[in-house]
Amino acid sequence: MSHMQGSPVIVPIVEGHAEVAALPILMRRLVAQLERYEIHIARPVRVKRYQVVRPGELERALTLAQRRPEGCDAVLCLLDADDDCPKELAPRLIDRAQSASADLPVAVVLAKSEFEAWFVGSLESLRGVRGITEIAMAPEQPEAIRDAKGYLSHQMIPGRRYVEVDDQPALAKHFDLALARHRCPSFDKLFRDVQTLLQAI
Repeated sequence: MSHMQGSPVIVPIVEGHAEVAALPILMRRLVAQLERYEIHIARPVRVKRYQVVRPGELERALTLAQRRPEGCDAVLCLLDADDDCPKELAPRLIDRAQSASADLPVAVVLAKSEFEAWFVGSLESLRGVRGITEIAMAPEQPEAIRDAKGYLSHQMIPGRRYVEVDDQPALAKHFDLALARHRCPSFDKLFRDVQTLLQAI
């Protein structure tokens, strides 16, 4: 397997344009926190959310990930749970991913209900960033919010609203990881799955 200057490579699989930019930023923060500075995070493979649940689509994305010229030592698939129950959908996707990827370490994480819930869960740490007001507060159960993007817009100064493709990468760089882990179980799962992947490679 070829590697970037001998660095182990994790290839993410994501569903949105914004995540293509935001998830590598977040992953680099996570691997740095776990003191694995040698890990290279590849540009994500993008799949459509409604397609990935169909037979063959996740498998196709995994094949693309494994063919990356810089190599592929592990795959992390991050999707928004939307209306699905992560506890029901995730195991099915994990089984399919593991069947399709032979011995390659693979993790599947479903953000409940969407990536932005993690920002909502750590709102206090984002005050003053990208138009978020100085009095923004996280709600009791950030992952129970149905429209986290809309919620973020309401926490912004007048005239400003959340724009996923611009704001998601910027907020991914700044939000407090410990706060998000404490308040958002699906983010804690992402953290633990990244830890497991790093141990495997």
